[in-house]
Amino acid sequence: MNVSVVLFTADLRVHDHPPLRAALDGSRRVVPLFVRDRAVDAAGFAAPNRLAFLADCLHDLDAELRRRGGRLVLRSGDLVTEVCRVAAEADADEVHLAADVSRHAQRREERLRRALEADGRRLHVHETVTTAVAPGAVTPSASDHFAVFTPYFRQWAQQQLRDPLGAPRTVRVPDGVGSEELPSRAGLTGVAEGLARGGEAEGRKRLGAWLRSGIAAYEDRHDDLAGDATSRLSPHLHFGTLSPVELVHRAREAGGPGAEAFVRQLAWRDFHRQVLSARPAAAADDYRTQHDRWRSERSAHEDVEAWKEGRTGYPVVDAAMRQLLHEGWMHNRGRLLTAGFLTKTLYVDWRVGARYFLAHLVDGDVANNQLNWQWMAGTGTDTRPNRVLNPVAQAKRHDPDGAYVRRWVPELAAVEGPAVHEPWKLRGPDLEALGYPEPVVDLSEGLTRFKRARGRD
Repeated sequence: MNVSVVLFTADLRVHDHPPLRAALDGSRRVVPLFVRDRAVDAAGFAAPNRLAFLADCLHDLDAELRRRGGRLVLRSGDLVTEVCRVAAEADADEVHLAADVSRHAQRREERLRRALEADGRRLHVHETVTTAVAPGAVTPSASDHFAVFTPYFRQWAQQQLRDPLGAPRTVRVPDGVGSEELPSRAGLTGVAEGLARGGEAEGRKRLGAWLRSGIAAYEDRHDDLAGDATSRLSPHLHFGTLSPVELVHRAREAGGPGAEAFVRQLAWRDFHRQVLSARPAAAADDYRTQHDRWRSERSAHEDVEAWKEGRTGYPVVDAAMRQLLHEGWMHNRGRLLTAGFLTKTLYVDWRVGARYFLAHLVDGDVANNQLNWQWMAGTGTDTRPNRVLNPVAQAKRHDPDGAYVRRWVPELAAVEGPAVHEPWKLRGPDLEALGYPEPVVDLSEGLTRFKRARGRD
């Protein structure tokens, strides 16, 4: 046997891909494989926006492999069963896979290892494919993971990253391994109208543009809602069409305060993965309980629906939620404001919001989504768990002229300047003519309820 299988998961690229390069070592033939894991679908992660982006990524990966003489093999079903089946069909003696951190991924990896070993085959799991620094590579002296970002970042920043790997020139695939037809966006329903295109080629194009004309101003403009001055690379990191190792290297090469701020955000991504790797239950349970008695989705139904639909009466919150519905993506400052509003102003269980975001976000993943929601709810790693972001004050700071709000809330398009952030002050006929709802709750009432619930009154 001189054949390897490379199982692609959240690493849909050919550049800087350690499993692919290792599988090709010694001029071996390789089966590039992607399995549409039915367990992932059954768990509710097969959201339309991510399926559409995934379809783009798979077509692009197949095209990149074909340029090198190879092709992508697609299968559907139980991942372990399908990988073993393909390995048998190709007479492969080894399988290469990128490490992952979720409980499902860890259990699946162990099942796959046992099944392959029973067939006399080896599983090779590669770190730093979907992270810049592997979970567990840096730990405090008294724990298996860092629970606070700042000390984590100090050690993370001192790590010597591996060098990025070039894309292979040639990929030889053995004959006789069949593939299903690659999926397409065309047959999907419920996809956001403004959803971005996926694929490695698109990701590298965006990265090049970001390094040329965006990253230098990132420190000053990353919270500018109307300026849209973030990288928008998060979907490509989620699907692995871009390598976090390469991104850190290239940002550091660019240098400057903007690049340093961008690298810090990449470190946050690794931070959440090392937390989830050590505490997989945090995907569904409080990382640090505050003993909340949250309002449920049922008991707060009207408020939750208003939040989902972008009609809470707080323009910046509604603008962000409408951006999510239109693009399948949301500005990071908008994510903080909408999550904080749901959990602390409306006092609704963070899991309600986390589920809704996962149903729509193209970059939605367990580590970043769940742990960012917990951070805003005060049940996660935030060292100030009871902080409350005032949406009006935040809007005036990060959307001072109201351009972001007017872009996404057309009812308020005629309201000039910062007055757009407090339309209820217009009163009378002027307010009625807008067709925009009254606030679902007074901010002071929401704050009082939250403080009482947390025993802070």
